[in-house]
Amino acid sequence: MAGLNISITFLWLVAGLCQALRCLARRLVSPWVYSCLTSELAASLQLCSSCLELRMLFDIGPWGGGFGPDVLLTLLFFLLVAHSVSSEGASANPTVSLQEFLLLRSSLLTTSAKLLAQAVGTATGWAVTRLFWSWELTHFHLLQNLIAPQCSSSIRMAPHRAAAVEGACSFLFHLILLKVYRSHPVCRVPALAATVTFLTYVAEPFTGAFFNPALATATTFHCSGSSLWDYIQVYWLGPLAGMLSALLLHQGNIPRLFQKNLLYSQKSKYKIPKARVVARTEGEEPRQRAKRDKSNSAPHA
Repeated sequence: MAGLNISITFLWLVAGLCQALRCLARRLVSPWVYSCLTSELAASLQLCSSCLELRMLFDIGPWGGGFGPDVLLTLLFFLLVAHSVSSEGASANPTVSLQEFLLLRSSLLTTSAKLLAQAVGTATGWAVTRLFWSWELTHFHLLQNLIAPQCSSSIRMAPHRAAAVEGACSFLFHLILLKVYRSHPVCRVPALAATVTFLTYVAEPFTGAFFNPALATATTFHCSGSSLWDYIQVYWLGPLAGMLSALLLHQGNIPRLFQKNLLYSQKSKYKIPKARVVARTEGEEPRQRAKRDKSNSAPHA
């Protein structure tokens, strides 16, 4: 349990470091630079370091520490909640940034800046975590340093099936994200954290359950057992296809590419309320009756 406490302390220290970076950058840089670069870099660093430490616990913890997946999944849920609350809208996920671009919520320049910041933040998070592991503060990190050079691929099935698994996870995640996008954070944050935790529980034995291209690149691309094309197919193309499918199902089209709704018929915005029609027909009867009475009462020649 002491090893688990040290890992949790590391997670909180990384979160505090990233929060300090956000507070400092908020005073020194412009709002655009902060939202597109600094915020995404800090969120990616925090997410990558946390997920690498948790993945190490997933691999070694059950037999090295005696705690099961229930402890780690609970820790993952609260970690995701803390990350969402502190990230201030930063996604730390390239497919989410591309989704915002396709929804016309961000420009090409803004999206490119976010993708660059995510790449730098993820690489920095990987370096920070490896440095922490090199100190070997616990037997978990000692074992991790011994097995790290011989790490194996997280793809444990045929690449096309693994790509389908990552795509399905990405599809469900983005569909929930689109549904709760305008919800209050009190509802949105736990819903997304619970979704990611559930998908991790289901898909982790097959692909590692990343559905985040930047995170997967830093975590597993350097491991042996799969080719570069297999990694690209599973961890880049799979999540991208899942995001596009979720966007098409939710919106009926992709706003950046098509203006016409491809799936759902759009009804006219301008309709005459039924109440007005009824009122008009009811008002015409007394007028017609008055005209008939007037014509009957007219003097005959």
